[in-house]
Amino acid sequence: MNPLRRYEKIMELLLAEREVTVAKLTEQLRVTGKTIREDLAKLEEKGLLARIHGGAVLAQENQLGILSPKPAAVPNEAERSETAAAAIALIGPHDVIALDGGRTTLEMARRLPDQPMTVVTNDLFILAELARKEQIRLVVPGGYQYRNMLIGSEAEAYIRKLNISKAFLSATGVHPTYGFTIYAGESVQLKRAWLETAKASYVVADHYKFGQAALFTFAKLSEVEAIITDSGIEAETAELFRQEGTHILIHGREGQS
Repeated sequence: MNPLRRYEKIMELLLAEREVTVAKLTEQLRVTGKTIREDLAKLEEKGLLARIHGGAVLAQENQLGILSPKPAAVPNEAERSETAAAAIALIGPHDVIALDGGRTTLEMARRLPDQPMTVVTNDLFILAELARKEQIRLVVPGGYQYRNMLIGSEAEAYIRKLNISKAFLSATGVHPTYGFTIYAGESVQLKRAWLETAKASYVVADHYKFGQAALFTFAKLSEVEAIITDSGIEAETAELFRQEGTHILIHGREGQS
């Protein structure tokens, strides 16, 4: 198994269990303890985890690129609500929108008014939320289940046939150099399908994600219409990303770009 694939597997286990041991990783990945310790050191250098005696834990609790199947306290709820509200303001009746999987897009689904529109999504939690809204037409791309997501080449091919007006994508990190990043490599091509098919694509990310980077880049900053975030973002941070040519829509701040 190549190092990049090992890094991904290590982060998947951390996302699911919050803590992993060297012994468990050695057994599951079938490599030596020395190799695992070197992997953990490299991931710690990237700020993705923190090493502890005999293993590692997530560096931050808000590092989830996709939802964990385990119930847990929901971090950054206020920021997520603001970001979702700012994104909802861009959606009108009869729009055809795509909602990528994630906590903020799930909050968007909760806030969407029950009015005629089409929502395309591969997130099972979002599907369950919107199924109660009778006027919203749901479209599911298909694919195989990966945690709370449906992914795969079948889903990607189906998405590329659709006429989507606006796509709202989630990201684990928003970085001036690495762009929009996530932990799960399996989701990269699906995100590319959303991005390349929609007339306008937006990334929804609370301000804590700015300056952060995960394992896989799925898009450059310049590839989206705008980043939508909450009012907690510092003016200096917003200006840094604007200098990279990125439009930023901030909740409660009219005219920001």
